[in-house]
Amino acid sequence: MAELRSLEIFYWTASLGSFRKAADRMNTSQPAVSQRIAALEDEFGARLFERRARSVALTAKGRDLLGYAERFLLLRAEMMQAVAGPGTMRGVLRLGVSETIVHTWLMRFIARMNEAYPGVSVDIAVDISPNMRDALLDRDLDLAFLVGPITMPGLVNLPLCSVSLAWIAAPHLDLGPGEVDLASLLRFPLITYPKNTNPYVCLREMLAQSNLPPPRLHSNASLSTIVRMAREGIGIGVIPPEVVRRDLEEGALRVIAPAPALPDIGFTATYASAPGDGLAAAAARLASEVAASPEWRQ
Repeated sequence: MAELRSLEIFYWTASLGSFRKAADRMNTSQPAVSQRIAALEDEFGARLFERRARSVALTAKGRDLLGYAERFLLLRAEMMQAVAGPGTMRGVLRLGVSETIVHTWLMRFIARMNEAYPGVSVDIAVDISPNMRDALLDRDLDLAFLVGPITMPGLVNLPLCSVSLAWIAAPHLDLGPGEVDLASLLRFPLITYPKNTNPYVCLREMLAQSNLPPPRLHSNASLSTIVRMAREGIGIGVIPPEVVRRDLEEGALRVIAPAPALPDIGFTATYASAPGDGLAAAAARLASEVAASPEWRQ
């Protein structure tokens, strides 16, 4: 009888099309994956994969086995959810996080994970949402907190939170008191998220409809750098006030009150639906609870 671990390795090898990627996903070595697959082929007396230079493809018998392997793994996940407690979960959660979340409630989430799932390690990669979406589809991440939802087959989205964007500048910038019109804002460079992100696109579209001269837009993948540039008076940051709460309280930055309103950014916990995704699903639900708490906004 094939071991469940071997069937799981077989499933991920088939899904990812690579011994190397399956090894990374299963936190093991590539030779160990090859040995497990070879043992399954010996047990069933059939080739399960066609080996290629950089990938593998299922044979007809491999496709037959894949359906059974998926059913076994789904049944195991159902059993664990029904019977086992959170403390029994083991493994590594590969988590992608938007830097906005890092500056707001990520530490609260990590603390809750440590309490609820002490046997789970979290590997964190901070990146922009388009890159994290691709990493989810390539199965290089298990879960991502990103600008969503991502409406693609096979991805599950749980709502997390919305953060507002605001025009934020150093007090010494000559903008005058009270409400500032858009033309006055555009005398200074605008500093915001990278070009391939939703906040940047929304900002560009809004400015394009203003019939004003094209603005100077500085895009940056590092939110910390954007904040530093705004603090130094290089330009006006278009970022969430939540990430600079201390700077606002201390007077190092201020929120400008212009006529044009900026759209909110919505975040989701997104993961790929697959057998054995219980850890990602559980972490996504926990993140939804943490993000719904008003404490991190105070």
